[in-house]
Amino acid sequence: MKSRITITRMAVALSAGLALTAVPLSAAQAKPDTSCQRAGLSALRSLHALDDVARSGLPISTAVSLGVRPRSGTDVASLPDPLPLSVILADHRAGANSLFIYPWCS
Repeated sequence: MKSRITITRMAVALSAGLALTAVPLSAAQAKPDTSCQRAGLSALRSLHALDDVARSGLPISTAVSLGVRPRSGTDVASLPDPLPLSVILADHRAGANSLFIYPWCS
């Protein structure tokens, strides 16, 4: 039963986190930041970690050790850990509305 509660909490947290990136923006701001996403994929490839992250996710502590920082207001404790690749990619595309600041994105 506890695992169901944990999974439910993670799903709620994930939904809440992704809802932050779904705020309507002007047309210029709403364009996905695909250059940041490409840079993130390149970073994972250079570490030979893309396959592992695709299978198992990326622990937040590992991301932090690589220089990733939560944006002000991000409740890291409410996010799933490890972060699924789909969430990582969506967050990279969110640009200035992302939950994290990535050193490889300008």
